[in-house]
Amino acid sequence: MPVAATAASPLETQSWVAALRSPRRLRIEVLGGLVVALALIPEAISFSIIAGVDPRIGLFASFTMAVTIAFTGGRPAMISAATGSVALVVAPLSKEYGLDYLIATVILAGVLQIVLGGLGVAKLMRFIPRSVMIGFVNALAILIFLAQLPHLIDVPWLVYPMVAVGIVLIIALPRITSVVPAPLVAIVLLTAATMVFGLSLPDVGDEGELPRSLPSLLIPDVPLDWETLTIIAPFALTMALVGLLESLMTAKFVDDITDTHSDKSRESIGQGIANLVTGFFGGMGGCAMIGQTMINVKGSGARTRISTFLAGVFLLILVVGLGDLVAQIPMAALVAVMIMVSVGTMDWHSLHPKTLHRMPRSETAVMLSTVIVTVATNNLAYGVAVGVIVAMVLFARRVAHLTSVERVGEEDTDDDGTIDTRVYKVHGELFFASSNDLVYQFDYVDDPQNVVIDLTGADIWDASTVATLDAIRQRYEAKGKNVVITGLDGASLDRHDRLSGHLAGGH
Repeated sequence: MPVAATAASPLETQSWVAALRSPRRLRIEVLGGLVVALALIPEAISFSIIAGVDPRIGLFASFTMAVTIAFTGGRPAMISAATGSVALVVAPLSKEYGLDYLIATVILAGVLQIVLGGLGVAKLMRFIPRSVMIGFVNALAILIFLAQLPHLIDVPWLVYPMVAVGIVLIIALPRITSVVPAPLVAIVLLTAATMVFGLSLPDVGDEGELPRSLPSLLIPDVPLDWETLTIIAPFALTMALVGLLESLMTAKFVDDITDTHSDKSRESIGQGIANLVTGFFGGMGGCAMIGQTMINVKGSGARTRISTFLAGVFLLILVVGLGDLVAQIPMAALVAVMIMVSVGTMDWHSLHPKTLHRMPRSETAVMLSTVIVTVATNNLAYGVAVGVIVAMVLFARRVAHLTSVERVGEEDTDDDGTIDTRVYKVHGELFFASSNDLVYQFDYVDDPQNVVIDLTGADIWDASTVATLDAIRQRYEAKGKNVVITGLDGASLDRHDRLSGHLAGGH
């Protein structure tokens, strides 16, 4: 692992140092971290339940992930913790093999993320279209909202006015003052009202037991042999890829919101280091969380690593030192916060009728496919993968239709009045999708003795196109006619000369 991958840039150092020197900025970072910590508690507990482990495993993972990524990550102010996507991946393993195998998987996933980060996997982000990014964001907004529904069904009627009051506070308070984050005010006021009036409402304590002690170093008790590796490796690889995908997509989203650039390779390696640390402290692993990140970046206005670090520290203090008090926070307060996070995360402009009317149908189809698959599977990786595939297919189809073959001339080289040469001109980008029909664009029977195929206006991108050109040549030669291919240069000429005649089976 290159040392530069985790070294803070001068600009980043200046950012958090400046925050320490600015009371206003430091207050924003501290309060942002506190709000995130409060919101992390029920999330970590629920994800632990999904993964089939004790709630403490998820809480400890959120603490170690947040604190570690504050130092090793490439995107300041982004929050990493135990996540639902990772929980879904490791749930079958945890159920069948137990906690020790889960921890071993988290450690291996961390190693894989470090390796993938070092190999530059983050550069693959350039191949994710904007429409997939929008679908990713909209799907996350829907998932965040859907995750709140269990807290709004079959609950005391007082929950609904409490949630409504919380939402009103979060909307109205920023218009009066921004000194304290509105979500924190809503949580404090609703908790105080519940305690003062003795209201019987579902609270954080109902979600699961909070830890009473600090996390400790833990070495998984698993055999160090090939059989163990075959068990944990598929889960570790899936966890590593899902975690990197979600983290890098979230980092790109925060880049756009803050109009700044982050080091994606460093973020990839940082996620691996954070999962390594988490595994050795008995956590379930995780990745970036867009919901908590939006609370931190948009809701609280945090911009530095200080808020990320303090989110982890406050989380540990709250659940270990102030567990009895935290357990009394009504879920209605946290539901109100997360509903507003969902509203703020959704890209409403992308759903406006004018935008949909103006946008090409293919772009809308990619966005919708990403949303539908993500929401249906509750897995962001599946949604993004399907969105990218749909985008590639639609792009290939669109480009394929831009290829044309034009008959541009005939020549009588012997001056006897008989046409003995015909010239075809091919335009467009030639690859597997566009060149498949190329072989049917020529008149093999009625063309004269000599045929010229001019590729000046075309480019050859793959072996399929070379095989198609070979097939065209073979068809003409089978009828005793000569074919000359002209107009190639650069990479297209090199690719044709290198492969032509060496692709068995022709077309």
